[in-house]
Amino acid sequence: MSLTAKDVAEIMRMLEESTFDSLTLEMNGIKLSLRRNSPSRKNDDVWAASTVTPTTATPGPIQKKIKPPSESGLSDVLSPMLGIFYRAPKPGEPPFIEVGRNVDEDTVIGIIEVMKLMNSVRAGVKGQVVEVLAENGAPVEYGEILLRVRPGA
Repeated sequence: MSLTAKDVAEIMRMLEESTFDSLTLEMNGIKLSLRRNSPSRKNDDVWAASTVTPTTATPGPIQKKIKPPSESGLSDVLSPMLGIFYRAPKPGEPPFIEVGRNVDEDTVIGIIEVMKLMNSVRAGVKGQVVEVLAENGAPVEYGEILLRVRPGA
């Protein structure tokens, strides 16, 4: 797979709209590094087509949509990358998860599209889905809250 000028322009647009200072993308022998006017970083942000598991830590300052939790003790499932979030495997199919559904660490909760590559996103936590914050087909940033889970069985 090769990068077209349109692909690079789209990546640059996404970087400009994000809070990131740099982006490094490596895939199929191609390496693309983009950097805003900031100090150099060493391989901090690397994206590749793969199945990824987001962290469930407290979100950092990279939040564009912060909604207070509906109850205390919930775990935030964060976006592991910048891209377009899809709740279902294909248009017209049911979503991977819904509010009230139990998930475990390996449950696929959605897909994030980056440069026409679909990346499965796993819950990374065991419990019951209480809130789904990411909208289907909406852009998400690294560290943005996708959903909230009540930890447990």
